[in-house]
Amino acid sequence: MAAAMIQDAADRAIRSILLVPASNPAMIAKAAAAQADAICIDCEDAVAPDQKPAARQQAIDSINALDFRGKTVMVRINALDGPFAYQDVIALATEAAGKLDLLVVPKVEGRDDLRFVDMLLTQIETATGGRPIAIEALIETAAGLVEIREIAKASKRLEALIFGSGDFAASMQMPQMTIGGFDDHDAFYPGHRWHHAMSSIVAAARANGLRAIDGPFAGVRDAEGLERASHIARTLGFDGKWCIHPSQPATVDRIFSPSADEIAQAQAVMAGYHAALREGRGAVSVSGKMIDAASLRACRALLRKAGLPAIA
Repeated sequence: MAAAMIQDAADRAIRSILLVPASNPAMIAKAAAAQADAICIDCEDAVAPDQKPAARQQAIDSINALDFRGKTVMVRINALDGPFAYQDVIALATEAAGKLDLLVVPKVEGRDDLRFVDMLLTQIETATGGRPIAIEALIETAAGLVEIREIAKASKRLEALIFGSGDFAASMQMPQMTIGGFDDHDAFYPGHRWHHAMSSIVAAARANGLRAIDGPFAGVRDAEGLERASHIARTLGFDGKWCIHPSQPATVDRIFSPSADEIAQAQAVMAGYHAALREGRGAVSVSGKMIDAASLRACRALLRKAGLPAIA
C-alpha cells in the first residue's frame, strides 16, 4: 500500500507552520516566501461555506504554481462530518500530487476518521501513481482526546498530532477569551489548564514516533505572550507550533531549536559516555553530574533535533 511508503515523521524537521487561508491567493504567495518550516493552506475555518469549492481550487492552483522554497506544504481539509472533506481529498490528491506533502485532518475523534482518509488516498494514489501524501491529526475535541491512543496508531501515513486549543475549549465548555493565549480565567486555575491535554498528545505522539505540534497563538501583537506559550509547549515536549502571522515563525523557530548551550552540554555528555566506554569505566560523570540511560536518551533526542550526530 502507498501508506507504507510515507517517510519517517522524524525526517521532517518542522518547528513553525504558517497558516494561511485557501481563499486568499495573495496571502498564500506571501507565505510561500516567508520564514517558516512549513505552510498550511486552510480550507476549513478560514473559508466561508459558500467559498469552499473555489478556495479549494485556489489552493491547488497555488500549490502547483508557487515556489515554496523548501517548505513542507500541507492543506487543512474540511471536517469529515460535512459535505466538503471527501471532495478536498480527491481534488488535492489528484490535482496537486507531487507538490503536496501532507493533509491536516481537523476534529479527529477516532481511528476510523484517519482510516477513511488513508483508504481514500491509497485508492487515488494506486489509480494515478502519485507520490504518497502523509496526514496529520488535529486533536480539538473532548472525544478526540479520549481516543488519542487509538488515533495515534491508526495509520502509517500519520506523522503528527496537533493540539487545537480553541475548539477544544469549546468542546470542553471551558471559558476562553483568546485562542492559545492567557486570560483572566487562567488566574483561577492553580497551574497550566491545558497541561493534561497537551501532555496526553505528546505522550501519544512519542509512543508512536510522531511529531507533536502546538496550536496557534492568536495575539499577533503580543510578542511576550507568544514567547511564553512557545516555551510552555517546548517544555511539555512539543516539536513546534502553528503560526497565524508572518511575524511569528522567527520566534517559534528560535524557541523550538536547541540552544548553543544545550547542544554543547549534550555533546559533552555523549563525549563523556563514549570515553567511559573506551576506558572500561562503568560510572559516567559530566560536570559533576552522574549520567544515566535517561540522560543519554534525552541528549540523543536533542542532538537529533539539531541535526547533529550523537557521538563523541
